[in-house]
Amino acid sequence: MRLLISPASPYVRKVRVLLREAGRTADVEEITVATTAFATDPQVMAANPLGKIPALILDDESALYDSRVITRYLDAHFDAGLYPDEAIWEVLRLEATGDGILDCALAMAYEVRFRPADKQSTEWLDAQWAKIARALDLLDSEAGAQLDGALTMGQISVACALGYLDFRHGARGWRTGRPQLAAWAAKVFDRPSMRETAPTS
Repeated sequence: MRLLISPASPYVRKVRVLLREAGRTADVEEITVATTAFATDPQVMAANPLGKIPALILDDESALYDSRVITRYLDAHFDAGLYPDEAIWEVLRLEATGDGILDCALAMAYEVRFRPADKQSTEWLDAQWAKIARALDLLDSEAGAQLDGALTMGQISVACALGYLDFRHGARGWRTGRPQLAAWAAKVFDRPSMRETAPTS
């Protein structure tokens, strides 16, 4: 199998963390591509008509895309146990929360990186951050109950989201006022799978 990646993508990072936690990096070749919303890499376009990464090309040359589709497939394929049946709905809710934070954080990053300064909307940026802040407050309040215990894909999604906030929006200081979430993040960021996949520009 081949995984089309960019080291800066937090959605790609979710898949790469799963592979490392499952101990199956040798089974999936990671292929770094240079792709943007304005200039899509041909390999990405061929694998995903939406032109987004990650995209997983299977051995029969068919492709899967969207990080949640890919992680569910790889978890089942490698029997990684990151979507445990006994807690599946909570895991999926947690994953949706992490991915939702990423959606808002990416919208903010695109606003700043791809729009001229005089056309950027402070109201838009503040509205996206307000959504993120509400999700972070919820995660902080639930940290002991939902984030502790055996690692799940929900926790990986949240960890990748927090890592992306540090990477692109560090000045906003998401840790302030959220001690439980900050303490959990410090522990999970120290996992080898997270250290090896830290985003780069």
